[in-house]
Amino acid sequence: MASGWRVLQLADSGFPTGGFAHSGGLEAAVQAGEVRGPGDVWRFVEALVWQAGLGGLPLVGPAWREPSSLPALDARADAFLTNHVANRASRTQGRAFLDTCARIFPAAVGPVREAARAARVKFHHAPAFGAVLRALDVEQEDALRLFLSLTLRGALSAGVRMGVIGTHESHQVQHAATPLLEAVLEQCKALGVEDLAQPAPLWDLVGATHDRLYSRLFLS
Repeated sequence: MASGWRVLQLADSGFPTGGFAHSGGLEAAVQAGEVRGPGDVWRFVEALVWQAGLGGLPLVGPAWREPSSLPALDARADAFLTNHVANRASRTQGRAFLDTCARIFPAAVGPVREAARAARVKFHHAPAFGAVLRALDVEQEDALRLFLSLTLRGALSAGVRMGVIGTHESHQVQHAATPLLEAVLEQCKALGVEDLAQPAPLWDLVGATHDRLYSRLFLS
């Protein structure tokens, strides 16, 4: 099916959404001394994937099922993300993802972007992701899988660039995370906005210190 090829295109590390500029809080964790090597990276990404499941999929899924609810879901995301760094990163990534997809797939995604602009949304990533994937005729479960996979890959890529994990080690971690991804997907795929949760508050607090780091490679 065409949507299968589209998923591969969206999953390509060269797809220009700007996600490479964010570490998902890993940079702050490294500078705080909480992540020092591959074992610590595994602890971090395990928590991050659960956060994507419990704090992201409850917005991705409803936006996919009912794209017209994007403004309400965007407002819920804005209220939920009390960490100012995470909130800003979500808005930045959401806008970049929506704008990029509207340029590459104008017929399908252009109307989604225009409706979002008219509603004056803040373009949070998770609900925008769900609405865009629905517009691109990607199956719901494939959209949820892609969201989790991109979250994991983004953090591991950041870890490689910071030198806390090697390229081969990062892919070993990604492979080892397959059961984790399946468990998170199974538990979280049917969740809605009333189920939003923050399962890793300590990592969230560490990530909130990003703006106070002396030197930074990433925006978040």
